[in-house]
Amino acid sequence: MTVVDPDTLKSSARAARRERMFTRINKADGFLRVLGLGWATPVLRAAAGDDPKAQMGEIWRQLGVPLLAIALFIAAWAALAPTVKTSLGTVPGPAAVWHQAVALNADAAAQAQDAKAFYARQEKRNQKLIAQGHPDWVKHLPYTGAPTYYDQIWTSIKTVFFGFLVGSIVAIPLGIVAGLSKTANAAMNPLIQIFKPVSPLAWLPIVTMVVSAVYATNDGMFSKSFLVSAITVTLCSIWPTIINTALGVASIDKDLVNVSKVLKMGTWTKITKLVLPSALPLIFTGLRLSLGVGWMVLIAAEMLAQNPGLGKFVWDEFQNGSSQSLAKIMVAVITIGIIGFILDRIMFTIQSLFTFSANR
Repeated sequence: MTVVDPDTLKSSARAARRERMFTRINKADGFLRVLGLGWATPVLRAAAGDDPKAQMGEIWRQLGVPLLAIALFIAAWAALAPTVKTSLGTVPGPAAVWHQAVALNADAAAQAQDAKAFYARQEKRNQKLIAQGHPDWVKHLPYTGAPTYYDQIWTSIKTVFFGFLVGSIVAIPLGIVAGLSKTANAAMNPLIQIFKPVSPLAWLPIVTMVVSAVYATNDGMFSKSFLVSAITVTLCSIWPTIINTALGVASIDKDLVNVSKVLKMGTWTKITKLVLPSALPLIFTGLRLSLGVGWMVLIAAEMLAQNPGLGKFVWDEFQNGSSQSLAKIMVAVITIGIIGFILDRIMFTIQSLFTFSANR
């Protein structure tokens, strides 16, 4: 009969637990990288006792270096900003920009309270009218206060997604056709090359005139300014999706194409079962590029179309010309950059879910 040392059993159990923990960490690593949290993996590994020195090196490279770069940037900004004079005073430093961000948040909170009080008063008045036997006098009026900073952010996000969605619906089928047919590709390529470099500032007057002529009312589902901004986003952002979709479809393995011919697949079956699954990585690359372009285009479009989003906020502050305007514009610039980063990570997360890409 073999006697097993209890210490050996405990050691084996600990080793098994560590192995299971590292397996779970490795599985979570891909998801963390998709979310831009790749630095969390070495933190978890170090906590689990996996070569702390090596993991600290990874933590420094993935988290410490970026944070140091941001700190150096903020320090340089704080040091150099007071030396630049403008018509509105010196360029605001980090402290002034943060102060205006806090003020914008406070203004939004105060306006939310005003709106809540307005609806409470309206409801109280309506209940009183009903109690007095005058239900036909009841009115439900919307709160008409100026849009808050968060309202403007939400308007910009809705506008860019609307334009991006319309552009994707147009661009993906065109890209598939161009990738499947050399004749269609030859027909579309000159138009793509001509219109792809056109600035949103050139599209905007044309879009404005067309929307004003076709969409006569401003009381419909969408306002004219919203449609002008969204359609401009569409016209400027569809090209990366068309090009990458066509490239992805044209790059399908010829053996797969031959198999589809042998199986006598119909066109729809060929597209859904063969073309799209094979071309998805490049299609999503095009979609990510298009969303990034659309977000950049949107700000200029909102400035000129006066759609009440971040672009209009920047333009209004520029026109306002107060001593606080420059700091508020800087808040908007930082907001635009952060939202652009978040939108890209959202698209990359969706891409990873559908394509299982290992690329980060």
